[in-house]
Amino acid sequence: MMNILKIVCGITLIISLIGIIYGFFTTAYITMALAIICIPLFILSLGLLNMSQPKEDEIEERLKEPFTGY
Repeated sequence: MMNILKIVCGITLIISLIGIIYGFFTTAYITMALAIICIPLFILSLGLLNMSQPKEDEIEERLKEPFTGY
């Protein structure tokens, strides 16, 4: 389950980063639409990737119970 979450978040991070970079080279309306969609997705996927990596003191606890977030 954790590996699937990391893969999906990584793909979302890459897609949103490409969308943000693409927004610099398009017209104003497309740039605004991409900013509204891609910037929150970038922040969300970065946060989920950070949460999916356990800290040293939480490794044993996360092995016993699944990842549910905070």
